[in-house]
Formats: sequence, structure tokens, C-alpha cells
Amino acid sequence: MTTFDESVNDESCEILESEKIITAPAAPGVYLMKNRDGGVIYVGKSGNLKNRVKSYFSGTDSRVMVPFLVSRVYEVDVIVTETEKEALILENSLIKEHRPRYNVIFKDDKTYFNIRINTSEPFPRFQLVRRPKQDGARYFGPYPSSSSAKETLRFIQSVFPLRTCGDQELNTRKRPCLEYEIKRCAAPCVGMIDGLSYRRLVMDGIAFLEGSARKLIADLRTRMKSVSERMCFEEAALLRDRIAAVEETLEKQRVVSMDAKDRDVFGLYREGDLTQICILYIRGGRILDKKAFPLLKAAGESSEILSSFVKQYYDSGVYIPDGVILPCEIEDGGIIKDWLCEKKTRHVSVSAPRKGKGMEVLRIARSNAENAFNAVRQANQPEKTINILARALGLKNQPARIECFDISNIGGRHAVGAMVTFVNGKPWKQGYRRFRVNTIEEADDYAMMYEVLKRRYGRKENLPDLMVIDGGKGHLGVAVSVLHDLELKGMDIIGIAKAKVLKNGQKTEDHVYLPGRKNPVYLSKWPSALFLLQGIRDEAHRFAVSYYRKLKEKKDFQSVLDQVPGIGQNRKKALLTYFGDIRKIRTASLDSLQKVDGIGRQTARNILTLLNEAGGEITP
Repeated sequence: MTTFDESVNDESCEILESEKIITAPAAPGVYLMKNRDGGVIYVGKSGNLKNRVKSYFSGTDSRVMVPFLVSRVYEVDVIVTETEKEALILENSLIKEHRPRYNVIFKDDKTYFNIRINTSEPFPRFQLVRRPKQDGARYFGPYPSSSSAKETLRFIQSVFPLRTCGDQELNTRKRPCLEYEIKRCAAPCVGMIDGLSYRRLVMDGIAFLEGSARKLIADLRTRMKSVSERMCFEEAALLRDRIAAVEETLEKQRVVSMDAKDRDVFGLYREGDLTQICILYIRGGRILDKKAFPLLKAAGESSEILSSFVKQYYDSGVYIPDGVILPCEIEDGGIIKDWLCEKKTRHVSVSAPRKGKGMEVLRIARSNAENAFNAVRQANQPEKTINILARALGLKNQPARIECFDISNIGGRHAVGAMVTFVNGKPWKQGYRRFRVNTIEEADDYAMMYEVLKRRYGRKENLPDLMVIDGGKGHLGVAVSVLHDLELKGMDIIGIAKAKVLKNGQKTEDHVYLPGRKNPVYLSKWPSALFLLQGIRDEAHRFAVSYYRKLKEKKDFQSVLDQVPGIGQNRKKALLTYFGDIRKIRTASLDSLQKVDGIGRQTARNILTLLNEAGGEITP
């Protein structure tokens, strides 16, 4: 370990830099560069630590970020490993732990959906789960996006009608549910299908998920012919429809490989220090889905950024395919290949093709990365987004000024309303308003919304171009009534309703309601407009909840301390000022409470006794 001070002259810097090189062994391992405070600002690995560290301080490393990095390094530490593969694993671990400023950090904390089925149950069912367990069940995935997992599950349930209900409902149901009526469940709960036939449905669904669709179709055709010969035409028609559904699904998938192997194809697009990475997921020789990741802001060569990304991505527990196709060669490609083979316990190819099918899919992946980059860039241009929003919803006005409202309460208690204002697509804090609901005692969101809107627009001043209501048709109807009662015209109004999780585990999209229109508008075709509305809605919700919690905490604080003898308004204020909130007062010691002006030992004991008796009732 060696240190140097930024204040030393050039000659002593050269001596210290030489010491760094001398102390680094010519062996594989990991090096950690630290700043003056001891914080790790960069982690790297090498098969020869001495040569790698030397390159930083000798000027032979031409990467753009190196001068900025070296100027901030105060200390270099090295950890020697037996092999370069061990160094790669350790490097990943240290990057996760320290999250150094000058490393490329893979920002994707999501756990991916898997489809689970436990074939040991009498009547198995397909389920979406986030984390596979060692429970003997079959897991398929992980799927690169929640939408692809849900779409796959929706398809399976429509073609292979297994139960969707839980075990308790299965055992207690007396008659078929709606799923049976719409032919999405075979109703094993009431004996509408025997165990053997149900088991065949299970195996067909598993065959489809395993990628054996062609074999499944051949088997279904054989069975259809057999039941037709037995004059079971209704069963034959079901098999015919099942074959058609599977074939249609196969036709939608573009064939990109003749060897039917699973591959991940990395697309990369760069502008300056911004890098967009997109992965095409090829399963069974077909493009199954794609995933675009958050923009990375990092200087350096594309190969270095890609190498860091690939290592962190496959270290996050995702599925490792048979092959990984990269847009460029990376320095430690051979080590990464050995590491992936070890993790998968079978051969994994890592390549950067320059012709043939591999180059074709790389072009597709790069095109998707560029499209994702442009979508993010467009989302960061509020003027364009506002124009898109106006066109998509058919608004009368360009929504330069938008006001959004939300109500927060539990059972009608401490009900509040909040209004946030966005000007040209950005928050305008001077236009934020909070409302304490005064006239409504019971839990009635519509009445509360009416009161808040009437108080805001009753003044008929500084009217917005667009009013956004956090809610569905009912809340939108309230807003329309308020404007009608106040005789205000010319303002656009919409309601944005949150996505809902259906009984079968599927999730709908956020959707927008417009006055005079029965069906909602889905903005998934205009992602930048949808993101803008979601951001405004979420900000209104955050502002409303924070005000609700503040009022509730104040009310609970007052109602409890009012019961303590000798505690008046001044002492309550002093307690809250000193400790910050009631949680800290409850956990304070007797001595700490006595440090507050006016609080003696007996009063402090009374406060703690009363707060502990109140328990959870006063927790905000």
C-alpha cells in the first residue's frame, strides 16, 4: 500500500509513483484506488498487477478518464488472487460493495419474473414468482421483462386451461368460477376434468415453455386425429384450436438462428459519455424479447464499458444462455467465457462476429439500443413531450402549465389534498398547494376532491392549461362538476388511473380518462408522454402523503402529550424541536428528556410511561 499527497512536487510524485509500481506484484489480482478520505473510487483487475498499475502512472494508458482518476488517487491497495478468473469474481464483489465513482455501475436492481409449476401437486398451476426456491417445483425463465412474462402466462392459461385459484379455493369451491365459463380453466375443483386429462394439459404447457413447440404440435395433431376417429368431435375441436394458437405464436417470432440455441445479443449505442445497452434475448433460435437498460454515463472505451457491464449483469443471477454475442472484442473475453462456463456448468460461447447471422442480429440489437437512447433523449426534452401529450390526448390547449391533485386519508381521518404544478414539463414549487379537508368527516374521496378543487378554482385565478386528477372516471366526473358549478370553461381535464393487479396476477397498464369518453386512453405508444404524466401523478401523491403524515404525527403527538400533567404548548414545542419526531421521544432515555428546557425528572418519567402505553397508536 502506498500513499501520496497532492501538494508534493513533480519529482517526489515520480518517486511515489515508482513506489506504487514496485510494491505491486506481477501476479493476477484486484487493485483498489482510494481518495484522501479512504473511499474507494475505482476497482480493477488484471493478470499482472505490476504492469496494470504502472500503466496508470507512466502515461501509457490512453483512456480519457485516467488523468481525472489518477489526480484523485491518494492510496492504492492490491489483493492478489490465484487466477485471473478469481480476480474477475472478486472485482465484481468489490464493485457491488463499494460502488466506486469511476467504475461503470450496472443499475438494475430488479428481480426477474419466473413461471413456476409444482408437478407434485394433484392439480398443478402456473404462477409468476420473483425468486425461485429449492422446493422441487419447475421454474421457467427468468423473463427479461414483466410484460413478456405476463404475456406468456396469459397465453398459456388461454391455451392450456389450468387452474389459477389458490389451494384453499380449490378445495372449498362448490361450483365452477368465471374462469371456467370463459374457457380459461378446466374446473378441476368440481370434477369437470379427470386427473389424467388435467395432467396431460400440464405436460403440454411445460412442453411449450421448454421450447418444444414443434414437437408439441405434432403430438397434438396425432391426438386430434385419434379422438376424431373415436367420433369425439368436441375434444378434437379443442385440440385444433390449441394447435392453431401455438402455430400463430411461433409465426410471430422471427427466426434468427438455424441451430435453435439460446443466445443473448448485446447492442451498444454511444454519444459522448452516454452509453445505451440493449439485449436481444434469443431462445430456441427466435427473438423472444429485448431489454433496454438505464443510460450509463462513463468515459472510456466501449470495450471497457461493455466488459464491466457484462460481468455485473451475469453476476446478478440472471439466466446464462448457450452463447453471448458482443458488438466488439473485450480484453478479458476469455476469462469471462471461462467464468460463465463455470457458473452454467456447461459450455458457453462468447463471440464478437463480423459477418453472417451473428452480424445480422448485432445490427438489430444496435438499432434497438439507438431507439432506446433516442426515447430517453426525447423524454428529457419536455417541450417535445408536451406536444406529444397534447396530440395523443387531443387536448384543446398546449399543456404548458399542468396542475395535478391527489387526496390522502385513512378512513376519513386527517384527510388532506395536495396540488403540484408543472410548468413546461418541470416542477414549479411555488405553485404547490396543500389543503386540509374541513367539511368531510367520513371516508368519501369524491366529496373530498370536490372540496379541494372548489377551494382551488373558486378564486378563478392563474388557471392551468391542463388539470390532472389522480383517479379514474369517478374522480374525473367530480372535476367536471366543479368546473361546471364554477362556470369555468376552456381548461382541459384528464384523470390518470393507476395500473391494477388482476385476480390472476396480471397487471393492467396505467390509463387516462377523458371527459365524455367511455373507454380509457392507453399511452404506451407514447412512452415519453406517459412517463411525464406518471411523474406528475407520483409527485402529487408524494406531496399529499407527506402532508398527511405530518398532520397525523402532529395530531397524535398532541393528543398523547396533552394527557401528561405539566405539559403545555411551549413544552410540547420544545420536545418536538429537540428530538425531531415522536419516535425519537419514545426511544429517548430519561436523562435525554431532562435536557429539554422545562422537563424535569418526574415529567420525563410521565412522558415515557404514557408514550409506551400508547404503543403503536401514535406511530405515523
